[in-house]
Amino acid sequence: MFKRLIVAVAGASLALTALSACGDSGGSGSGSGSGKLVLGFSQVGAESGWRTANTKDIQEAAKAAGVDLKFSDAQQKQENQIAAIRSFIKQKVDVIGFSPVVVTGWDAVLKEAKAAGIPVVLTDRAVDSDPSLYVTFLGSDFVAEGKKAGDWLVNEYKDAKEPVNIIQLEGTVGAAPAIDRKKGFEQAIAANPNLKVIASQSGDFTRAKGKEVMQALLKAHKDVDVLFAHNDDMGLGAMQAIQEAGLTPGKDIKIVTVDAVHDGMQALADGKFNFIVECNPLLGGQLMDTAKKVKAGEKVPNRIVTVETVFDQAKAKEALPTRKY
Repeated sequence: MFKRLIVAVAGASLALTALSACGDSGGSGSGSGSGKLVLGFSQVGAESGWRTANTKDIQEAAKAAGVDLKFSDAQQKQENQIAAIRSFIKQKVDVIGFSPVVVTGWDAVLKEAKAAGIPVVLTDRAVDSDPSLYVTFLGSDFVAEGKKAGDWLVNEYKDAKEPVNIIQLEGTVGAAPAIDRKKGFEQAIAANPNLKVIASQSGDFTRAKGKEVMQALLKAHKDVDVLFAHNDDMGLGAMQAIQEAGLTPGKDIKIVTVDAVHDGMQALADGKFNFIVECNPLLGGQLMDTAKKVKAGEKVPNRIVTVETVFDQAKAKEALPTRKY
C-alpha cells in the first residue's frame, strides 16, 4: 500500500497555496503541523458552471472533514497540472488530487508520485495510464451519459420517416468526457438509421466557444433538427446562436445536453432545452471518504461510479427550487 495518496479530481479555479481542509495520516508528509491530512488538489480550471460547483463542493467537503487542502487551478492546461503535482510531491503532502485535463501524457508524473510513495485517486476524468499508477477513479460513466442522450433521441424520433440532422458540440479535444460521451451517443443513435450526425466539432466545454462554433455550423448547414452538446455551457452558447439566427431553440432545433447545472435546468424548464443527462459535480464527500480510506490502508474499488439521473421539462421544474448547482 502506498504511504501517501494522490487524489485526481475535477473543480474550478484557485491558487496553489492555501485553503485548509483534510487530515494528516501520520506518515512522513509535511502536513500543516496540526496533525491534519494534507490534500494537494489540481483542478482543471473554471470553464463551466459544473466545474465551479465541483470546486466549491470539494472545498466545503475538505473543510467539513478536517482536511488541509492545497488547491491549484490549471486553467485548462496540462502543463500547469503536471507542475502542480510535482510541487505537491516536493511539499510531501499526504494526498494529491487532480481531474486530468486530457487523457494522455501522465505516465511520467504518476511514476514520480509512485516513487515518492504517493497513491493516486482520479476524480471526474480518467487517464490512459497503467492502472497500477493510481488507486481508483471516482466519477461518472461518460459513455453511459452519451448513451442516455442518444437513447432519448432514438425514442423521440422513433416514427421519423426522413433524416434527422444532428449537430454535435464536443468537449475539449482529448478529454475523457468528450471522447466517451461521443462514443456512447453515436453507439445509441446507430439504432435508428434516420438519425445522422452531419457535423461534430469541439466547443471546448465553454459557453463562448459553443456559441462561436454553433454560429459557424448554422451558416454551413441550413437544415438542422437537433443539437447534442457535451455539456450545458456549450448548449447555452449554442442556444444563443440559434436565437440570433432567427430560430426557436427547443422547437426549430431540439437541444440535448449533459450536466444539469442551474442555467441548463432553467433553459430546460423554459422549453429551450429538451433533455438533460445529469453529471453530478458534488463529488467532495466521496473524495474525502475515499482519501481517508486509502490513507488508512483500507481497500477501495478501483472504479467508483457516481449515481445520476436524467431530466425532462417537468423534472427540471420540480428540481430547480432546491438545486445546489
